[in-house]
Order: sequence, then structure tokens, then C-alpha cells
Amino acid sequence: MIISIRLLILVCLLLCGSTYTDDLAKAFTLAPEHVAIVVNSNDPLSVQIGEYYRKQRGIPHANLVTLAFPKDSSNLPATLFNTLYAQTLEQIPTGIRVFALAWATPYRVDCMSITSAFAFGFDRAFCAVGCTPTRANPYAGSDSRDPLTDFNIRPAILLAARTLADAKALIDRGVAADGSDPVGHVFLLDSPDVIRNSRARHYASIQRHFADRIPLHVERAETIQGRRNVLMCFTGSEHLPGLADNSFLPGAIADHLTSFGGMLTDSTQASALRWLEAGATGSYGTVVEPCNIPQKFSHPGVLMQHYFQGETLIEAYWKSVVMPGQGVFIGEPLARPFGEVP
Repeated sequence: MIISIRLLILVCLLLCGSTYTDDLAKAFTLAPEHVAIVVNSNDPLSVQIGEYYRKQRGIPHANLVTLAFPKDSSNLPATLFNTLYAQTLEQIPTGIRVFALAWATPYRVDCMSITSAFAFGFDRAFCAVGCTPTRANPYAGSDSRDPLTDFNIRPAILLAARTLADAKALIDRGVAADGSDPVGHVFLLDSPDVIRNSRARHYASIQRHFADRIPLHVERAETIQGRRNVLMCFTGSEHLPGLADNSFLPGAIADHLTSFGGMLTDSTQASALRWLEAGATGSYGTVVEPCNIPQKFSHPGVLMQHYFQGETLIEAYWKSVVMPGQGVFIGEPLARPFGEVP
């Protein structure tokens, strides 16, 4: 198993009670003016989502990037992506730090996820042939508050939804989360699905570290049903029955480790979109076969540490995945339930 040394060091510090300094907390703070919204002019829903998000978050109109590409295919060929990516970089203002992509498809650029392609540029080093590691995300496990300056990357996330109503509900939840300091429940599910349960080895340490911070439950189950005030849920499962029976707090994050959860609209397994449609504000899933290598999925403890320290959803999520080249992030990027909102 390939392990990120940087992530191991961070997890060790995290579980030993280390905290960040006041100086770090005062560093660069991600705000609406740092977000570029990318829309597809061939997709009316994409344009509507982008404009609604821009208004709700007060994002400058100059930060709106309009591209044109086929909307119904799950894959954007790398040759076309490279052209569109160059157009994007030509259009964005100099202060842009993250991309919000306003669509559910395409979610893939050949062997990469589209969010990783926008973050790193298309690079086959972030792809894999079989059950092999990929190039690591230098932002993962770091204390960086400005990945563009520190690593020359702009994290990306999909404002993904099947309908405008779903997109508006997602965006509104993200806005409502800001500064709410919620007291919800975190569920770490020790799934009986042995193949997809590879993150469970971390649960005992995570529970010890966060037990005094928030109600945290380690349970033997594949999914949650009938739960209230859900703040986070992590599991390994191919299918997700009963999600609609739960209630999620604004800013909630949830994902399931499985091969094709990032195939948002045409997966034979449960799509990560199921979490958003059930009320979560962020999720993650892989778009091409990753095998069950834990570093290709979120580390719940790292994600929780950064989120609880006041970082946004996109910052905390991106820092929790060591090898995101095959995985797509979805949700409302600026949700910040904890800490001060700029």
C-alpha cells in the first residue's frame, strides 16, 4: 500500500492533539472574489446554475467563464479539454484560486476526473493502469491556505445537479452553513462490504481524537437510515438504500468508497449525487476504476480537522485526498460552517 508521508505526518500530529497556529489562521482566506464559475453555453441548466450561484454568493461578474462543449457526454476528450482549459485561463482574473464548474456532465477527461483536470491541467501521471498509485496531490495534508501560490494549483469542484431546483437547494444549503457552528452527528460506518471498507482502519483513532469535539458514531452498517442532524457520513458501499430517510445539516459532507460513485449520471453503482439529493452539501466519488486504495478517497480525520478549523468545504475536502486524479469533488465550495466568514 502506498502511503503519503506528508499525510501520515499530519494524521500523527492531528491525533496527538496538534493544532494550527494563530498566524496560520490569519493567513489568506478564501472568499467569493477568489472563485471562478465555469459554465457551458450549450447547456441551459449550467448557465442557470452558474448565474444563481454568482448572485447568491456575490461573486463578481468578471469571474464568470463561459465555454462551449457537448453537454450530454460523460467524457470530455483531453484534446478538447486542453483547448477549453487554455480559454479558461485566458478569461479568469488574476485573483482566482478555485473553480466551481456548473454542471454534472461531463465529469471525466479521458482517464482523469474533470475536477482534477481543472486543478492540475490534464496530466496522465494522475491516471492509473490497474490497481496502481497515481501522482500525489501536493495540497493534501498540508497547512497551505493558498494552493495557487504554494503549489500552482486551483482546486475545482462541480456544482452538480440534475435539476435547477436541486442546484438551488444545494447552493442555499452552502450559504446557510456559513458560521452556523452546527452540533451534528458524524457517522463512520464500518461496512460489512470488506472490499470497500478499507478506510475503517482509521476509525478508532479518529474517534479518540474527535470524541470531545462532536458526537461521533462508529457503527457496523453500510449506510445510515432515519438519522437526524447528520453532519458527516463516511462508508464503503456499492449501494445506498434509505438516504432520503435522513436529515442533513447545512454544510454536511458525506461520501462512499466504491469504484464508480463519481460517474454522476450513468453509474451502475450509487452516484455521489445521491448524497446531495438527500441533503448533503458536499461529496466525492471516483470516475474510473481506482481499486480500493484508501489514498484515492477522502481521509475522514483529515477532512474533519480542516473543516472544524474553519476552512471551506473545497479546502478541507481537497486536503483529505492524497490521490484525487481519478475522483471528482461535488458540492458548494464556499460552505464554511465553522470559524469566521469573510
